[in-house]
Amino acid sequence: MTPKYWKQAATDLAASDRTMQQIIQKFDGDILNSRGDAFTTLARSIVGQQISVKAAESVWQKTLTTVPDITPLSIAHTESDLLRSCGLSHRKTIYLKDLAQHFIDGVLNETHWNRMDDEALIIQLTQVKGIGRWTAEMFLIFHMLRPDVLPLDDAGLQRAISQHYNDSQPVDKKVMRELAKPWQPWRSVATWYLWRSLDPLPVEY
Repeated sequence: MTPKYWKQAATDLAASDRTMQQIIQKFDGDILNSRGDAFTTLARSIVGQQISVKAAESVWQKTLTTVPDITPLSIAHTESDLLRSCGLSHRKTIYLKDLAQHFIDGVLNETHWNRMDDEALIIQLTQVKGIGRWTAEMFLIFHMLRPDVLPLDDAGLQRAISQHYNDSQPVDKKVMRELAKPWQPWRSVATWYLWRSLDPLPVEY
């Protein structure tokens, strides 16, 4: 599943920001893809916490080899030691099992999500152990396909903004917010292109 707004967003971003225009032209044809499964997206986000895209993909592929059908029930029924053998930390194993239980128990229910705004959904998701604001924002971008999410705590976004907009000097959240104002209402798309500019592998969750 791809966002219907992507072409319009890319056109608007290129028109409003010359640096963004150059990045978009370089990766013309690339697009964010949603896997269409809420549990998988959240699970991949947990796996990807605080490690590189390449490392996260490696751990995820090992997890898929061990548990080919990733569902709340399959994760709940897989021994923790087996999950850890895939490269998951003890803490991430606990988080994945807790996430699975929330789905099994119906605490996380997709029925109402489309009617919730970004902040309300972030608040609900962050009630789950191991899901902080960053993980919730990844979910909004990659599963809900919300167009205007700006994940200020994301290290890749910080690095890309530093590199492309601030002579490789560190940037704080205030600077990031100001730089991102011209990107509204397409900050998710701008973020994705900035990630893409840093890594040969497209970011996916």
